[in-house]
Amino acid sequence: MRKLPPLIELRAFEAAARHLSFKKAADELGVTPTAISHQIRLLERYCGRKLFCRQPRPVSLTEAGADLFPIVREGLEAFASAMASIRKDSDNRPLRVTTTNAFASRWLVPRLPRWRKIRPGAPLEIIGTDSVLDLNAGEADVAIRYARIPPADGTAEDLLSDCFWPVCSPDLLCSGGGLKGASGLRGQVLVHCYWAPSDQNAPTWQRWLAAAQSKWRDVPSFGDMGHLSFREELHAIEAVIAGQGIGIFSNVLISAELMAGKLVKLFDLNLPGYSFYVVRTPRHPREKTIEAFSTWLRSVV
Repeated sequence: MRKLPPLIELRAFEAAARHLSFKKAADELGVTPTAISHQIRLLERYCGRKLFCRQPRPVSLTEAGADLFPIVREGLEAFASAMASIRKDSDNRPLRVTTTNAFASRWLVPRLPRWRKIRPGAPLEIIGTDSVLDLNAGEADVAIRYARIPPADGTAEDLLSDCFWPVCSPDLLCSGGGLKGASGLRGQVLVHCYWAPSDQNAPTWQRWLAAAQSKWRDVPSFGDMGHLSFREELHAIEAVIAGQGIGIFSNVLISAELMAGKLVKLFDLNLPGYSFYVVRTPRHPREKTIEAFSTWLRSVV
């Protein structure tokens, strides 16, 4: 590609040629007339030709300047039009929000009508995935990450935290005559969902039973219950809602069912969970929309 002069020098030349005045060009660009004169001298040095006749005043274009002026003017106008078009397309493009499948399905999606009501012209694209998308590579615009500590791949803002409660369908309690304390777990089916083996603090049934055994007497051991396991947390929640066993789930993900009475907490003992963080990259081109979305998230929490 051919070497081009700096844009600042071309802008100074175009404004001075259009006004035939260094002072008016300086006022338009917010600099001093001396700065305009300096930038034009640099451009003349680059071209190897004089572009302005400075004496007698007012200034006028030389033959070379008159030849260059319409080309530079049209080029800058084309550049400005192209950038405006790209910016408009970017503003109309949906804001891409990535988060976990479970959080998208059970917390975010049910609340989206509120976003559309206050920002009808700001569409969203929700990317539910348990993979961590690369914000810096442009795979998404903003992320809601579930982590024990703030993520390090951008600016992280704490949104909310959760804890894990043993829960079941009220129909299961009625059919089983109720649970008489933690000892009533014996013979019940415990519903599990997958946690990475490397997570030593995962809120699993094994950890809950260990905590319960240090608090109460006659707590059954892990082998005294039946077990039903799911890879997907969403499937485990649906199984418990359907009365297929007792699960231990995030109060954030099952908040609607707890409020509606479709699930009930069984014991006064929970395990700490994680936090949800809104993560963004600094100086993002859509910073205003991301900030509006982040503010809305905090308002619905």
